Amino acid sequence: MNKRFIIAWIVLFVAWFVGSFVVHGVLLRSDYVQLTNLFRAEGDQQKYFPLMLLAHVILSGAFVWIYARGVEAKPWMAQGVRFGVAVALLTIVPTYMIYFVVQPMPGDVVVKQIVFDGVLMVILGTIIAWLYRDRRAPVHVG
Repeated sequence: MNKRFIIAWIVLFVAWFVGSFVVHGVLLRSDYVQLTNLFRAEGDQQKYFPLMLLAHVILSGAFVWIYARGVEAKPWMAQGVRFGVAVALLTIVPTYMIYFVVQPMPGDVVVKQIVFDGVLMVILGTIIAWLYRDRRAPVHVG
C-alpha cells in the first residue's frame, strides 16, 4: 500500500458512506419506513452501527484495490464511469434482484435501489479514476 492508495481509500470511504446515507437515509427513507416487517427499528439499527462503518471500510478498500490493479493510461473519466458501471452490474443489480426474490420488497423500491445505488457506483468510479488519473492522459469521455 502506498500513500495514494491510503488517501483514495479514505476519500472513497467518506464518499461511499455519505452517498449511501443520501440514497438510503434520504431518498429511500419514506419507502423504507413503510416496510416495518423488513427493517430493524431505528433505535435497534444504532446498536449495529459499528458494523455499518466496518462494511463501508471494507467496501471502499476493495473498490480502490480492484481499481488500482486495473487502471490503464487512458482517459480517466471514461475509465471511472466504466468501472462504476461494472461494479454496479457485479454487485448492486444482482444483489437487489436476489433480495427481491427472497423478501417481500416492493418492486418499485427495488428499482429505486438499483438506480440510486447504480448512480452512486458511477460517481464513486469517477472519483477513484480522478484520484488515480494519469495527468498525461487525455481527459475526454470516449
